Amino acid sequence: MSYSLLTQTMLSVHEALVTSFAMAGVIFFCRIFPFLFLRNRRGFMLKVLTFVEKAVPPVVMTVLTFNALADAPFSLALVAAVIFTTVIHIVKRNYLISIFGGCAVFMILNRFYA
Repeated sequence: MSYSLLTQTMLSVHEALVTSFAMAGVIFFCRIFPFLFLRNRRGFMLKVLTFVEKAVPPVVMTVLTFNALADAPFSLALVAAVIFTTVIHIVKRNYLISIFGGCAVFMILNRFYA
């Protein structure tokens, strides 16, 4: 039996409501979880948040860099974008500017000089 989106039937109103309320419950639980179970551990939460604040941006930047370098064919645009991103990050120390700036430089160079 082959699966096709064209032959799939729509949900009934009851099924759609049950699905919507289930998703809303999961989202609500995820949002309320820290307040319910970690309210008496303020010192612990502050340490966790401080660690996450310091550790996540470099990890994200590293994953994005290796992912981009693994998938992209080697080109002058790629090398220029990596150098630009590195220099901007060293100068500005801002991950957002570094990531978006490097992406913009790569897209512009790749579009016009590839």
